[in-house]
Amino acid sequence: MAAGVDDEGLEDAAILLMSLGEEEAAEVFKHLAPKEVQRLGETIAKMKAVSRDRIVKVIDSFESLAANESMLVADSNEYVKAVLRKALGEDKANLLIDRILQGSDVTGIESLKWMDPSSVAELLRNEHPQIVAAILVHLEFDQCADVLKLFTERQRNEVMVRIATLDGIQPAALRDLNEVMNKVLSGGDRGKKASLGGAKAAAEILNMLGSAVETSVLDFVREADNDLAQKIMDNMFTFDDVEKIDDKGIQALMKEVQSQSLVIALKGATPGLREKIFRNMSSRAAESLKEDLDSRGPVRLSEVEAEQKEVLKIVRRLVDEGQIVLAGGGDEQFV
Repeated sequence: MAAGVDDEGLEDAAILLMSLGEEEAAEVFKHLAPKEVQRLGETIAKMKAVSRDRIVKVIDSFESLAANESMLVADSNEYVKAVLRKALGEDKANLLIDRILQGSDVTGIESLKWMDPSSVAELLRNEHPQIVAAILVHLEFDQCADVLKLFTERQRNEVMVRIATLDGIQPAALRDLNEVMNKVLSGGDRGKKASLGGAKAAAEILNMLGSAVETSVLDFVREADNDLAQKIMDNMFTFDDVEKIDDKGIQALMKEVQSQSLVIALKGATPGLREKIFRNMSSRAAESLKEDLDSRGPVRLSEVEAEQKEVLKIVRRLVDEGQIVLAGGGDEQFV
């Protein structure tokens, strides 16, 4: 769902979801970002009745089921609660439900997921790097990276070292962190240490920060702990590493990446990666892509890195879905 969707577009999306039913709507919500879930949830909660003309406009097949004023669900509040719980799980959904239906604020660490990076950076700017690290590992990697970009180089490096050396967070420490953010910890497993932080988390965040920042952070970490720097590098997957994906995985990736995004991303690609992409496309599509690359003028490095980051997000999603297998080093055999 695009960020610039207007109120009418949001209402159309809400009508569509409400007509699908809880199970199907929940599946849709799983693929939306937190702020998109919030905007759609608020819209659904506000909608009580919808005219027949409006429904027909959104879904032609709904005509036989609609009257002049049709209640899509008997209780829209209960509907949005059920959908969010199925999509997000009980704990996350309850935080959002309170915000949507009662107008109460989501506070504490969880609330940062619903804030823009500049606001999060401003809140954390004067905190100790250890506290900042413990809080940031709760955010999505791309949001965490966007926050870190707003810090000074030294502060960013110090936070990254602590993220890389973080070995989970005890429940008592998590409660203290939430008190820092003015929130009482609710729900969850109170006896189990949260598995957050570590070299892999640091690598995931660095993947989102861009090459210039990546080099600075790794140099800083290497001075403090060379072995740790190597562990982070071993866990990193960069855009150039896309070349290591097998042909089947490349073909799956090409189905998901928009052509204009791919053109810009490949502006900064190695010749080997470009050739692998061309080889896994139809000859006509490959020729078209080559023409687009040749005709495209100079592109800012920041724009290239931004598109490469989007491609890497898709790679990670396809890895999670089992459509792409990333090599774990060496020539592993699969049967």
